[in-house]
Amino acid sequence: MRRELLLLEEIITAANRATQIAARHTVESLAVNLDARDALLWNLTVVGEAVGQLSDELRAEHPQVPWNQPIRLRNRIVHGYWSVDLDVIYAVAIDDLPMFVDGVRSILDSLSMHGSA
Repeated sequence: MRRELLLLEEIITAANRATQIAARHTVESLAVNLDARDALLWNLTVVGEAVGQLSDELRAEHPQVPWNQPIRLRNRIVHGYWSVDLDVIYAVAIDDLPMFVDGVRSILDSLSMHGSA
């Protein structure tokens, strides 16, 4: 259980970081600011990697969270980084991650409450 909590916390931290980085940039500025682009891609990779390490049971218990999307995005970044579409990456960070974080945070809060009860 402790490992699951740590992974959920890492997912939230990296996802929030990705959203913050994207919010300070445009797609065009990410194309030329390689440090910002790399930081955004790194945090999205961390999210996907941590999601992939969550137990199948936890993911099955919470089907409302789109678990497969971060894993697929991580695989695309890691194995096809030269062909990553910055428009898609930016949209994910700005549009998708906040709701994803809300779902993960809800699970983390629920598990934390059960663990301390």
